[in-house]
Amino acid sequence: MEKSSKNKKLVIYYSFEGNTKLIAETIASDIEADLLELKPQKELNSKGFMKYLWGGSQVMMKKKPDLHPLDKNPQDYDIIFIGTPVWAWTFAPPLKTFFSTVRFNNKKVALFSCNGGQNGKTFENMKAELEHNDIIGEIEFFEPLVKEREKDIHRVKEWTKDILKNL
Repeated sequence: MEKSSKNKKLVIYYSFEGNTKLIAETIASDIEADLLELKPQKELNSKGFMKYLWGGSQVMMKKKPDLHPLDKNPQDYDIIFIGTPVWAWTFAPPLKTFFSTVRFNNKKVALFSCNGGQNGKTFENMKAELEHNDIIGEIEFFEPLVKEREKDIHRVKEWTKDILKNL
């Protein structure tokens, strides 16, 4: 059965270690949304402390890594969920590339993030990039792959259900 053009849903995300991917795939599966993974042409290979050093320096230098071509157009969707890991208290550089190259307006947008410490200004900075859209929700997770996986899966399902119910 083809999805109705009304309220077509898309989940856009970047994931470095799999935490954001877990949440994105849970949302997409639960609400029957399409999935768009942002994939840098050259992924960071750092592990341990070095990943924080390299990732944080990319954020501070406002890097915009080249992405593989997108296989979905956000303009074709009504409701968009956007997820990111938190790097240096904001969204990851692949989202910076996405926001600078893909424009969409008047969409209903929900934001989610995964972090290992603090969310910082992640949502505030994302909202600034999405100023001509209606932000309908935001939620953060603390390392869902290793901390409280089942609880976080339940939380995100309840969150998406509430968002869609209130539209």
